[in-house]
Amino acid sequence: MSGAATATSSAKAAIPEFKQIMGHPAPLWMLFMTEFWERFAFYGIRWALVLYIVAQFFGGDPSGQATANLTYGSYLAIVYAGAVFGGYIADRVIGYQRSILIGAAFMATGLFMITIPNQDIFKMGLATIIVGNGMFKPNISAMVGQLYGVTDQRRDSGFTIFYMGINTGAFIAPILTQVLAQHVFNTGDTPAYKIVFFASGIGMLFSLVWFYFGRRQLKGIGAATGNLANPMRMVYVVIGGLCVIPVIYALLKAGAESLQMVLSVLFIILAIMLIVEGVREGKVARDKTIAMMIIFFFNVMFWCFFEQAGSSFTFLADNIVNRDFNGWVFPTAWFQSVNSIAIITLAPIVAYVWVMLGRANPSIPRKFGLGLVFNGLAFGLLWYALSFLVDPVGKIPFWTLFMVYVIQSVGELCLSPIGLSMVTKLAPTRLVGLGMGGWFLSTGIGNNLSGIFASFVSGEKGMSVQSALGGYTFGFWALLGAGVLLFLIAPLIQKLMHGVK
Repeated sequence: MSGAATATSSAKAAIPEFKQIMGHPAPLWMLFMTEFWERFAFYGIRWALVLYIVAQFFGGDPSGQATANLTYGSYLAIVYAGAVFGGYIADRVIGYQRSILIGAAFMATGLFMITIPNQDIFKMGLATIIVGNGMFKPNISAMVGQLYGVTDQRRDSGFTIFYMGINTGAFIAPILTQVLAQHVFNTGDTPAYKIVFFASGIGMLFSLVWFYFGRRQLKGIGAATGNLANPMRMVYVVIGGLCVIPVIYALLKAGAESLQMVLSVLFIILAIMLIVEGVREGKVARDKTIAMMIIFFFNVMFWCFFEQAGSSFTFLADNIVNRDFNGWVFPTAWFQSVNSIAIITLAPIVAYVWVMLGRANPSIPRKFGLGLVFNGLAFGLLWYALSFLVDPVGKIPFWTLFMVYVIQSVGELCLSPIGLSMVTKLAPTRLVGLGMGGWFLSTGIGNNLSGIFASFVSGEKGMSVQSALGGYTFGFWALLGAGVLLFLIAPLIQKLMHGVK
């Protein structure tokens, strides 16, 4: 236990001298590529999951959309909730580097498992991916923060660059996997979904190998020291992960409503642990932790609606958006790349703006408020399109959904990379990994709610113009209201943050 604290604290106290590439520590670019391949794997299957569930397990019947949405939301929710335990394992058991390596191995295994067209094996494969992602995702993000001093003004832009790595992989994955599944290996009208999953598994293996050889650049950051260096601890973690897989499988089978109760209890426990640690470190640490918890609530709101992209927006694109361009049909999968290309294009601009604003840079709560408002505006565009732009055959123009992804991307850039950076600044010193896990747990709660919301949008018989209009109008008002509220209480939150910007 003490070894974990020493490892984490030392990483914060003594940052090695790194070679600088484009104004940032060289290991940032190694972590960038590691995350690129992991996100290629993760987003490679994102476009296909709900379509595959309906096609494989419901024979293509639209009534399966609601179940597919709930399964997708639950899967994403547990993926991010698993980060809580992954952060704790890195902090207190085996260190950050080993957690990433073991997590990558689990994820690759799970991706190959879901190529088997059996519903039970499919869910067991998803459970394996979840275990691996929990050990991988929060810890690689935490290591980015450990490359910079707490007062280093390059920190936010460093996370934004790292976020570009995420989105470069996410951009390429849907396009490549769709081409492979529908044009290279396809033998009929339905895409060869197993090729999507297999290609993603190969991408995850690339991530594993890249980090294994590249971790030398880190000069000890995230390495196991003291008691954490005991190799038997890795064995225990692997055995524990194998034991957890059936539990996650049971949660996926239980349904989104039951899962929501479990996630809520987990969040309460995590919040208590972080606040208790903050109190131990003093008034300033306590206040920072409380501020972080308030931000987590608004993070739930953001992702509840943002993650329609992989669920209800997929069915919207497939059934209600006019994708025909003079005989060529824009693939549904490629909508998943719009968000990523927008992020890649806009991220350097946003990072530059944050740096150039200097002291006039908006506070973290205000940036989050902007994220919620932009997300709300995207739903406002859908409300307008479904109200006034529906053609005689029940389709809305292609550009409307395309722009929804772009507008959401602006909101994401205001919120998500800033959130990763925020946790490394506000979490109690000894529990940064657990704090990062809390960030992903709040995202997971939002994702589970997104599945519940998406099932409502699809209705019992599949998505219609009217069901989509009702759901997306609600999303518009909920997000706009949350954004305005956050702007109003931003000064109070900023006071609790004691100068952190």
